[in-house]
Amino acid sequence: MNNNLHGKTALITGSARGLGKAIAERYAALGANIIINYSKDKSSADEVVSNIKAMNVGVIAVQADVSKVADIERLFNEAKNAFGKIDIVVANAGIEMVETPVTAFTEEQFDRLFSINTKGAYFTMQQAAKNVEDNGRIIYIASSTTSFPVPGMAVYGGSKTTPRYMVDVLSKEIGHRGVTVNSIIPFAVDHSGIFAEENSYPELRKSLIDSCPMGRLAEVEDVANAAEFFASDLSSFINGQHLLINGGATQ
Repeated sequence: MNNNLHGKTALITGSARGLGKAIAERYAALGANIIINYSKDKSSADEVVSNIKAMNVGVIAVQADVSKVADIERLFNEAKNAFGKIDIVVANAGIEMVETPVTAFTEEQFDRLFSINTKGAYFTMQQAAKNVEDNGRIIYIASSTTSFPVPGMAVYGGSKTTPRYMVDVLSKEIGHRGVTVNSIIPFAVDHSGIFAEENSYPELRKSLIDSCPMGRLAEVEDVANAAEFFASDLSSFINGQHLLINGGATQ
């Protein structure tokens, strides 16, 4: 057993930047063909495609808004048309909203978070279950807020919790095909998402770092390491599991 992905095809939603980009480039470095997905940022997607082409593997970028089921279905169809099969699916696309108390959320904000983080992840994993090859891999990128409630993140954490439960159920429904379904639960990630800018959310950043025995936020490479493991043969008998990548943090 090894972590070689030669001959595999991986589809990663929300992979024009941040965690999705890091995972896509890691899989490409291991030999997989890659489907990059983006919603609006075509220039960033094109940059990732260029990076991956230099690794001598196949790659395409597909625009699709995961809040729309028709777009998700088209994304999977284009992936299969390009490479003939899909072996690995990472449901990564999502948006964050923090430092907003329960009493302040609007209906519009609630609907936006749930349409992308919950509905989008659900139907991405549904299409993955229908289309992934036997012995394939389905990976959901959750959030540590699903394990440690944080003030100001009620709706964000809630929107990431439902797909986490779907991992539990889906792993039982399709495990007989040798397909594993697992989630990665990252701590706040530096240089990505809301912490893409060095000085963003200083009070929240300090609070999170103070809660971590290792004295730092996660990096995209920390999450890519876990994604590599779950995509490889090394995790072939690990199914329905949720792996915290948080350095022992308590929130």
